[in-house]
Amino acid sequence: MTAINDTQFRSAVFLLTGIAGHEDIHIWLSIPFCLVYAISIVGNSVILFIIKTDSSLHEPMYIFLSMLALTDLGLLIATMPTILGIFLFNSREISLHACLAQLFFIHSLSKIESSVLLLMAIDRFVAISNPLKYTSILTLPRIAIMGLVCVLRGVAVMVPLPILLKQFQYCQSNVLSHSYCLHQDIMKLACSDITVNSIYGLCVKVFTVGLDSFLIFVSYVMILKTVLSIASRTESLKALNTCVSHLCAVLLFYTSDIGLTLLHRFGDSSSHLLQILLGYIYFLIPPLINPIVYSVKSKHLRGRIIKAFVKRGSVHC
Repeated sequence: MTAINDTQFRSAVFLLTGIAGHEDIHIWLSIPFCLVYAISIVGNSVILFIIKTDSSLHEPMYIFLSMLALTDLGLLIATMPTILGIFLFNSREISLHACLAQLFFIHSLSKIESSVLLLMAIDRFVAISNPLKYTSILTLPRIAIMGLVCVLRGVAVMVPLPILLKQFQYCQSNVLSHSYCLHQDIMKLACSDITVNSIYGLCVKVFTVGLDSFLIFVSYVMILKTVLSIASRTESLKALNTCVSHLCAVLLFYTSDIGLTLLHRFGDSSSHLLQILLGYIYFLIPPLINPIVYSVKSKHLRGRIIKAFVKRGSVHC
């Protein structure tokens, strides 16, 4: 009997949730979701293609931007099957193993994106404080090592979570709060002791997202200090203008991330809709906005994108 129950718990099936109470308009809501995914995938792919094919963009700033675009694409691919499955086909069921796999990729990529945003802050600090040695400090081998460390950290801290969740027994409600699997969401459905998961999840959040956001703040304090020491007002504004795109990306990512974490830990049933909406903002808006903001703010990148499309258009004509 114990073996049968154990098999039942291990083969648990969860039910994903779209926007509760609005199931009748899910098919209509699928239209903006499809548009967001399409625009985001195309936008980030264009950024990657232009940076890869244009040797003049093989600079630290654009290499870090390509890392951000890759991470955003990864997050889109990780969430797209279940989100569109619910809104297009009302496909709510997901097995425990599929849920744990999605959870692992979503959380790992989120931590990697946090690390990449920190690297981009360091890039801006080096570029503004020591412009003459910028490319000699941030060489390609060093950037490659930094990127590898980001990936390894993101993967390493997330490996224990699905392993721990797989050991739990799920004998409570199997309805998840979101259209995708999150650690804090699945953890609440277990009827086992979740103390270890709760403490570990909090420690991971503090020592990844918390530490990264603090170091980004310190970087910008140092950037501001450097900029204020520049005598020319025009040069100061020009230096700060190079940080606008990164600041937008940081605010979008960390505001929604921290807000979603707080709602999961301290929110009640009245904040459920806000929790769902903030989740969609967290996973869908940064990959949509980042390519647009960087293309608009970076004159060099914008020029290369326009040139590439104009050239292709003239060839077809």
